Order: sequence, then structure tokens, then C-alpha cells
Amino acid sequence: MKTDLHPDYHTINVKMTDGTVFQMKSTWGAEGDTLSLDVDPTVHPAWTGGGTRLLDTGGRVSKFKNKYAGLGF
Repeated sequence: MKTDLHPDYHTINVKMTDGTVFQMKSTWGAEGDTLSLDVDPTVHPAWTGGGTRLLDTGGRVSKFKNKYAGLGF
């Protein structure tokens, strides 16, 4: 079997957007490095359900609703 085939799997610190830090195993960086997230599951609308409204760019949503209004959408 080949030696040094797999990357080093070590513990890193992950810093969330709210400042909390936790440790996890990863192949990213080096032992003890800190990975700062720009977007994390605690604040991103894709995971939280979001309170943002759907933007109707160019009236596409309105056109869809009008076209299929009789089908009960």
C-alpha cells in the first residue's frame, strides 16, 4: 500500500459568525488553525427558514401566478 496517500486529518477551530468557536476534525489547514465562516447555518436563511421576501425580478413571479391562476397555485 502507498504511504502518505491520505491527507492529514487533525483538529481545527471553527469560528461562527456570532463569534462562538468549536472544534472539529478536518483536512483543512494545520492542527489548531481557525476557520472563520462568512455564512453559517445559524444565520443563513436556507437553514433558518428566513424572513426575507422573494424578489420579483422582472415580474417573473407575477407572470407565473397569472398564467397558472386557474390551477390553484
